[in-house]
Amino acid sequence: IGMKAIQITLDERLLAELDADPEVKRDGRSAVMRRATTEYLRRKREASIADAYRRGYRSGTERELEGWADEGEWPDA
Repeated sequence: IGMKAIQITLDERLLAELDADPEVKRDGRSAVMRRATTEYLRRKREASIADAYRRGYRSGTERELEGWADEGEWPDA
C-alpha cells in the first residue's frame, strides 16, 4: 500500500501530550496517527451500521406486533 505524506495542524498542548506518549515515542507519530485514524473510521462504520439496524427495526415493527401481547401464555412460576 502506498503512503502519502499529509500536513495536519495541532495545537501545541495537544502535540506535546502526543509526543510524551510512550507509544508515540516507540512507534512514531505517523504510525500512531494511522492506527488512530483506522480506529476512528472503524467506529464510524460500526455506528452507521448499528444506526441502520435501529432505523430498520424501529420502522413498522410496532404495527406488525400490535395485538399480539395478549396472545402469549406465560408458564406459572
